[in-house]
Order: sequence, then structure tokens, then C-alpha cells
Amino acid sequence: MNKNYRKIAGVTLIEMLIGIVVSSIIIAAMYTTYTVVNNSYSQVTDVASVSRSGRDVIAMLMRDIRMAGFKYYYGFNAENESKPLEERIPRQDYLTFIAGDNEADREDSMAPIVIYPDTLDYGTAEVQPGYDPIEADAELNRMCCDRIHIVYGDFDANEMAKTDKQPYKKYRITYFARALSKGGDQYYGLYRSKESWVQPLNILDPAASFGDWKFDCPECYQGELVREYLTDMSFTAIGQYGQIIKADPVSNAENIYDIRSVDVSLTFRSSAKKGFFRNLADGDKPRIVKSLGREAVELFDKFFRDTIFVTVHTRNIGSI
Repeated sequence: MNKNYRKIAGVTLIEMLIGIVVSSIIIAAMYTTYTVVNNSYSQVTDVASVSRSGRDVIAMLMRDIRMAGFKYYYGFNAENESKPLEERIPRQDYLTFIAGDNEADREDSMAPIVIYPDTLDYGTAEVQPGYDPIEADAELNRMCCDRIHIVYGDFDANEMAKTDKQPYKKYRITYFARALSKGGDQYYGLYRSKESWVQPLNILDPAASFGDWKFDCPECYQGELVREYLTDMSFTAIGQYGQIIKADPVSNAENIYDIRSVDVSLTFRSSAKKGFFRNLADGDKPRIVKSLGREAVELFDKFFRDTIFVTVHTRNIGSI
């Protein structure tokens, strides 16, 4: 037995050390490869997230802007005209129209599109749990943001069965930005509100009733967060001949209905608190962010930003 044991080859200490060194090199190479691949994947994910944020919001804005100025006409209907007066649907929209061409009525304006340049917040929008509102300091507020109101009509015949019947509807959609803070990261959130003009039908004299913008309708909501990490949001109203139109009913009431399209610019940044790029931008090579109607801004942080420009035609405003 002793002779057999002597014939069994063993491993020397030097061989063990060599094996440990080789294994360590292999593990280090595997870890380095994993780190590179993981960082690349994280960057690709951030880029995709930023791009998706812009596309989703642009799709919502395009739908709403195209609806701006829409007005429903019921018209003549023999069956409707044969009904008793209290059950009859008015042939056309009876809702009060507020031009908003003075400062007192500006906030109630029913102009199809109203743009407030460099204006944050709207109403008393509540911040969702987990987010802390902050004061927009000079560093954070170097670009952001415009606010836009979009007004359009609708119709619901089922309203005639209710006590406070209102077959004709009018909605106001508002897109605005608000400064937020989450986990020490400060940025802007893009919010959307939907209001309804509440004015029940007065059968005997539809024009005698009066209404008001309300958030408490079933389909309405106030200040819902749509997307985080907004850097800039700007809107420019364009006229029939390509001229820029100031979409303000107070200072430009005569031309606000000549809007034919709206140029929209949205810029979002990556969400990672540590940033996207490995290093800060050099002093002589800043990361430049451009926007509509504003000067380009030079930034030196580590975030990736993506800007989307689109022109939306207002098919319900003006004549062809």
C-alpha cells in the first residue's frame, strides 16, 4: 500500500499558485467583459427610454392639437324636431363663448390654442407621492418651458336623459411643466390636465345659461404626470404663409384664429442619476441643446438628451 501511495502524483505549491493566478486572470477578464457589456446595455436602454418618452408625448400632442377648434353641429333631424321641446337637442352648440381678449377673461379663454411662453405650472396640480416639488432655480430653469391650452368641442346625445343635461361638450387640454425632485435628482415633469366647460342646457332659452371650467367631471383630471426628465418644451404657432403668430388672445385677438400649424419641440434627458456619459463635458466642447424660439444652451453634465421637432397642422382652425 505504501508503494502505491508513492506512485500517486501530487500538486506542488508552485503549481497551485500558478493555477490561482491563471484563474484570477480569467475571472478578471470575465468581469471586465461583463462590466463593459452591462454599461453598454444600460446606455442603450437609457437612449431607448428617452426616445420613447419623446415619441409617446408627441403622439398625444399631435392628437390634441389636431382637435383644437373642433365644433360639433347636430343640424336638422326630422326625428329630433318631432320630439317635445324639453327632449329636443339644439341644432348647434349653445355653449357660451369667451374670447379671452382681456386680462380678466384670459384664463377662461376658449380660443382653440393659447400658448404661454416660459410659463411653469397650472392651477393647483398635486404632485404624485414620491416626488417633491421644488422652486425652479436659475440653474434648473435655463430652458424650460412653454405652456399650451387646447380647446375643442364634442357631443353626447345620452346627456339628454339626465337632469342637468348637456349634450354639447367643450374640453380644454393643458400641457405644462413642473420642477420636481426625486432622490436628490432635480428635473422637470411634463403634466397634462383636462377640464370641461360645464353649462347645463336651458331648454327655453339656451343662450340664457352660463358655465365655467371644471375639473370634477368624470372624464376630467388635474395635473397628471405624463413623463419625467423633461428638459425643454416649446410651441410656436405658424400662420397660413409661414409667419409666426403670437397665440395670445389678449395681445393678438385678430390673428389667433389664423393659426394653421404648431411647431413643437420636446427635449428629454436620461434618467440615471449618475449620468449617461462617463465624464463631464469639456469646457471648450459643451453639450449643446437647441430649442424653438430660444437661444441654444450649453450644458456640461453627464446626461444624454434627445430633442424631437414636429409640425402639427391645425385642421379645425381657419378656412382653407
